[in-house]
Amino acid sequence: MGLQNSGILADSYSVSVNSGSADAAVARLAEGIRANAWELALEFVEEGLRDDAIPSLARIGQIGQLGDVPTFILELSRELGDPQPARLRRGSPLAARVHDHAREREALGFAPREIVTELDADELLVVERRLNDTIDQLVTECVVAYFDRATAELAIQARRDPLTQLLNHTAFSEQVDSELERAKRYGHGLTLLFFDVDDFKAINDTLGHPEGDRVLRAVADVLTDTLRASDIAGRMGGDEFAVLLVETDIESGGIFLARLYDSFSEKVAKGELPETFGFSPGLAHHPSEGESSDALFRLADQRLYESKRAKNLA
Repeated sequence: MGLQNSGILADSYSVSVNSGSADAAVARLAEGIRANAWELALEFVEEGLRDDAIPSLARIGQIGQLGDVPTFILELSRELGDPQPARLRRGSPLAARVHDHAREREALGFAPREIVTELDADELLVVERRLNDTIDQLVTECVVAYFDRATAELAIQARRDPLTQLLNHTAFSEQVDSELERAKRYGHGLTLLFFDVDDFKAINDTLGHPEGDRVLRAVADVLTDTLRASDIAGRMGGDEFAVLLVETDIESGGIFLARLYDSFSEKVAKGELPETFGFSPGLAHHPSEGESSDALFRLADQRLYESKRAKNLA
């Protein structure tokens, strides 16, 4: 699929080649493409629909089918009449538009092959070679857009706990160090909350591991819904979780903990957590109770076990 298959382009090319020098002919061809950009875009869509060449096109309306194709054709005509490699360079407005086009197509369910097919072209003498150079750049941008997204997603997933989608132990610890440096620089406070689920082994043993996994995901949902956008939550391993409350005073941890108890109680009342659900927390505050991340984690962990021990003695 490509410009060379268009009847409009064939007519313009024939007229241009038979009416003057090569440069003048190319200029007239470029003007013909520019003048007929919308009609050419419609032909692209018709060709994509023909023989189901791009199956996903049939699922969307005409405006969606056209997408940014008319704009691409206008840019192709500019490149044909006045070649400028910088116009296609990564980071250029056209390259950015191609990225957006590829991602919009992906969001609509287009496969990578279908997006590349939209911008594909073969050979058509000297004119076609110049067009091919341009279209190759556009196709490359589409492919790069997919790889950029895939690479970004992999990087994000590498920092996430696969079960709960909270930060994993390593990523959370790195964020604590980063936020601690920022807090020291600007004189802000931080509160670290460390907690685990009470008798989690009993949940796994009596209700099964799938139910245990569901409980962990429910805990993560509560944290996600309760935290501010600036706060951070992580699964530290097993049934252990941690929260970092950014820019907080020493009372903030207790206030947040009360909200957390209320949220978990609501989940229990709705049957989304077992009736026996409970958790044991430990809080530590910077700078009043610790200057380093190690000190904060040790103190929070110590208080967690004090909380658990108090429950066992009750």
